[in-house]
Amino acid sequence: MSDGIKIIAVNRRARFNYSIDEKYECGLVLHGTEVKSFRDGKISFPDAWAEVISGEVWLNSLNIAENPFSSIFNHDPNRRKKLLLNRFEIKKITRKTEEKGYTLIPLSFYFKNGRVKVEIGLCKGKKQYDKRADIRDRDLKRDVEREFRHSSG
Repeated sequence: MSDGIKIIAVNRRARFNYSIDEKYECGLVLHGTEVKSFRDGKISFPDAWAEVISGEVWLNSLNIAENPFSSIFNHDPNRRKKLLLNRFEIKKITRKTEEKGYTLIPLSFYFKNGRVKVEIGLCKGKKQYDKRADIRDRDLKRDVEREFRHSSG
């Protein structure tokens, strides 16, 4: 990515399990010591997903670990986080997620100019044969690169 952007975490599993139709960059409403935990990379989101509730987008199942150096004012690690999008994008996402099979999955978390951003994807689940095809393509690409390295060197 370009300068001013520091990647915190990438959800590689989401790219394997889902086909991504559209991507959106969102802000994230954080409380108290959550930003420090993000800076330390203490987040976990293997099963995280987002939903639209009454015109607002909420991120569920994102676990932000508590900061061990904070006092009693620590944050709740499992609370739902609000995502910041403009009204037009929320309407577009709402229409798409009401269709059968579409869901919102966080793809990556990063700092952009000192602010935490999340890239969410409008995704549709892959079938087992699609996953096998991806594995086969990846293996073929790896073999071709290996042959190219051995033949040129």
